[in-house]
Amino acid sequence: MPQHVSIQGFQGSFHEVAARRYFGPQPALLPCATFGAVVAHVVQGTAGAGLMAMENSLAGSILPNYLLLERHAVRVTGEVYLPIHQHLLALPGTTLAEVRAVHSHPMALRQCGEFLDAHSHWKLVETDDTGHSAQLLAENRASGVAVVAGAQAAEQFGLQILAPAIHDDPHNYTRFLVLERAAEVQPDPSADKASLYFCAPHAPGSLAVVLARVAAHGLNLSKLQSCPRPGHARTPAGPWHYGFHADVEFDDAAQLAALLKDLVPVTEELRVLGTYRRGSMAEAMGETPVLVKEEMSAQCADWGG
Repeated sequence: MPQHVSIQGFQGSFHEVAARRYFGPQPALLPCATFGAVVAHVVQGTAGAGLMAMENSLAGSILPNYLLLERHAVRVTGEVYLPIHQHLLALPGTTLAEVRAVHSHPMALRQCGEFLDAHSHWKLVETDDTGHSAQLLAENRASGVAVVAGAQAAEQFGLQILAPAIHDDPHNYTRFLVLERAAEVQPDPSADKASLYFCAPHAPGSLAVVLARVAAHGLNLSKLQSCPRPGHARTPAGPWHYGFHADVEFDDAAQLAALLKDLVPVTEELRVLGTYRRGSMAEAMGETPVLVKEEMSAQCADWGG
């Protein structure tokens, strides 16, 4: 169990909740304003692990985070699915008619597009974190300002839920990856999922060939994400060349090994970014919208310790 876990966000954030779901109350959390800082803590060894959101079921993938996986010496060692319930929070006594501006992380704002579009006169202000937005509102007492955040932020900072469950779809989930320093990761014998990065030749049908080989091995491809592939001395790619992140699920390590052997001849680059035990989507889907107090009770003292 790591002593410190770096996360993007602050008290009251969904990263905090996801970290506690995965690691429990023991590790101290290192709050970071950026995802780059989360990864830097892991690479430098100031955190034994990091937790980083990768995609949301409504707002889509966080593309810069895939580039962080490509470019830094970290490995994926786990994943967490978390139901995300976004609420409009304000100072006690505030009414909807008094709201003039809404602050939150851009991904949170994107998850609530329909509700926010219905109040087009509100100014939307992008911030670094949902929980931090709630904290600043509680501290600064700014009139006419509301924030989009979770119920845990309302409880921690004494805000009222002005409008509950404002996300576009009730089935709103975020997938987080657990990261560890590459040189220190030990193989997990219970792993049944792998995150891969590959580059196919820039030629017609090359991606189809790769996907056909995955299918031929009977493995489930649970994620495929393209990312720009900037050119450099080792790989002289040009504009509109892409690399691909793929997550595959397998039953045993021999299946994965056979797939990787079969992909080498049809890819220009192939890397395993991590093998790990897949997170339980079924458990996440059964969770209740409001975070129970018992789950948050031991957390405040753990920040930055």
